[in-house]
Amino acid sequence: MNSPNTKSTLCFGELLLRLAFEADGIWLNKHAFTVYPAGAEANVASALAKWKIPVSYFSALPDNAIGWDLKNSLDERGIDTAQIRMEGSRMGLYYLPTGKDIKKGGVIYDRAGSSFGQLTKGVINWEEILQGHDWFHVSAISPALTAHTAELCEEALQAASKMGLTISIDLNYRAALWKYGQQPPKIMPALVQHADLIMGNIWSAQSLLGIPLDEKKSQSATRPEFIALSEATAVEIQKRFPKCKTVAHTFRFDEGHGILYYATLYNQAKQLVSAEYRSAQVVDKVGSGDCFMAGLIYGHFHGLDLQLTLDYATAAAFAKLGEHGDIINKTDVEIKSIMHSAKS
Repeated sequence: MNSPNTKSTLCFGELLLRLAFEADGIWLNKHAFTVYPAGAEANVASALAKWKIPVSYFSALPDNAIGWDLKNSLDERGIDTAQIRMEGSRMGLYYLPTGKDIKKGGVIYDRAGSSFGQLTKGVINWEEILQGHDWFHVSAISPALTAHTAELCEEALQAASKMGLTISIDLNYRAALWKYGQQPPKIMPALVQHADLIMGNIWSAQSLLGIPLDEKKSQSATRPEFIALSEATAVEIQKRFPKCKTVAHTFRFDEGHGILYYATLYNQAKQLVSAEYRSAQVVDKVGSGDCFMAGLIYGHFHGLDLQLTLDYATAAAFAKLGEHGDIINKTDVEIKSIMHSAKS
């Protein structure tokens, strides 16, 4: 993972609109939603483009004014959108109270029948889509949507694996999405077997892959105990999925209105641990994991050693917690400044 050979990354997933609203009916009195472009894979692509890493994005957007505005906004960020399919008539949406965590903040999804959701196996020329790229990134959100979207993801990953691309998968677990009659551990292993890099946390590894986790210990562990649980989970992941070379886990804990953040990276039977970050206030929790994933890709692109890669990714994820919206606006220079401050 530490050689500078990533030339171009392709991210695949659904571009969404996030409608943020003030809870307790305040939005009704103000007649207001705040709208943000969203989507885990698009967030990764946006971060990479911000940091001047060549990146493309493949999805489907509605052939209407909203779809074209969103496509143009990605272009303006420096993301190659040439392969996005403009078809169908509706965007996927999600609603989330302002400042809440998407995993436990009362998220409401409205994605049925979206342009992306209409994509099916057997109609996409993946060889053409993947040509010219050497890194392919997906998340566990897409296969959570429908059975046919899961089949589409498997088709894409098989093609990327056959073509020799480095593959990363983010184990985003969204309980509110897995509603089509299949439990994640029945679906995800067929996808994860293609991954070279798996990112997530110890809890998502249990929910999505069925990796055993001591429930009692994982709810009230000390930092050294969490780090040990992380290593045990990574070892089990690599045992089950031998193609996987690197496993990265994030740890994010609420502390009143603030947050504690750190991460681990396991590679070649060795676990690395990041610096510990704290903030007394969090602006927006959405998208921090996507910044972490983008930071890992950044490190590979620049040929950083594994510790520096982890440090950069962690600093990027922490930085996102201080920004509104799903997409980071911090530059490479600003991320490095945060990273160096943590070491001093």
